[in-house]
Amino acid sequence: MGGPRDGAAGAAGASPRASSRSEPRPLGEASPSPSTCVAVDANGADQGPAEVAAGAALAARQGVRSLLFGPAAAFGDIDLAGGLVEIVDAPVSIAKVPDPVAAARSTKDASIVLAAKAVADGRADALVSGGSTGAALAAGLLNIRRAPGIHRPALAVALPVPGQHPVTMLDVGANAEVRPEHLVQFAFMGAALVATVHGIRRPRVALLSNGEERVKGTPLVQEAHTLLLERAADSPLVDFVGNTEGNNVLSGDADVVVADGFTGNIALKTIEGISSQTLRSIRDAAMGSTRGKLGGLLLRADLRRLRAEIDPEQQGGAYLLGLRKLAVVPHGRFGREGIAQAILLAARGASNDLAARTHAALEEAGALKGPPPLASGQAATVQGTP
Repeated sequence: MGGPRDGAAGAAGASPRASSRSEPRPLGEASPSPSTCVAVDANGADQGPAEVAAGAALAARQGVRSLLFGPAAAFGDIDLAGGLVEIVDAPVSIAKVPDPVAAARSTKDASIVLAAKAVADGRADALVSGGSTGAALAAGLLNIRRAPGIHRPALAVALPVPGQHPVTMLDVGANAEVRPEHLVQFAFMGAALVATVHGIRRPRVALLSNGEERVKGTPLVQEAHTLLLERAADSPLVDFVGNTEGNNVLSGDADVVVADGFTGNIALKTIEGISSQTLRSIRDAAMGSTRGKLGGLLLRADLRRLRAEIDPEQQGGAYLLGLRKLAVVPHGRFGREGIAQAILLAARGASNDLAARTHAALEEAGALKGPPPLASGQAATVQGTP
């Protein structure tokens, strides 16, 4: 097993997708179990609760059950799909509050709190919320709770790359400030996710930085780089390939790109913005002249296929990793199609026990934090207990 490279993620001669890297039966396209139920928070999404409700109805047409928490009066006349969508009237929202942790503690009847509690109590198998990431994270931590050995939960999103496996980037918004050991665990969390979902053996992991060299980056990135070199040297889970720059995130040279939540969120939104603007420019060019219209007609099928491949709504949103149960956070601006994809993504993950499987991979790789050390008096008490 080769050790990690100390330079760029795009080292010469690296095979982007060698067939020997794949495991059988990846979970990315697995069908959800008919018994799987997803708790959906309908408050906070940009297009309103009715659009989220319509998304739940679309997912129900594909056989996915959901508990829909939100203002029932605002849902409109939706198709309950023969009982596959169950409405829980929960009009209180904490999606826009300045302190989501305090609000999640004190506002027990908030829709996101009730949805997270439904997952914690076993009435639902996974959580979806298109509102505030902070509120979803706070409600998840307080109710579903952090999985044992996890420093911080992280948001992991699959960035589509036409013709290839997506590139998974984390954290993209859960933690604005982190420590080096958090980035190290994010690297292992992302690798465990990619190995489980996409069937890639020992995924290549890179740190997002402003240069490929080991000495580039903030002190945080430099220290995380050193730690990852040590931790991944003999790891069966992570192939650490060094730093990667923003222009190489989608190059296919790394399967997982790791950043703090502040940097990752900016990178994600920049990529999404450029993709959207590029598609608009292509459309405008195709409609701007008679010649362009003729060319557009010839390319229509290919352009539609490209748009579908890179559309963020088709990906369903980001996994919130590190909780005891699975959560998915779609972008707040998603419409009903994107919300439906988020519900389907959560249902597939829950059906295949994604949270437990990724946690087991972390444990096997020794990437979980240990229990806090006991004080000397506590140790004596424990040792003296019969």
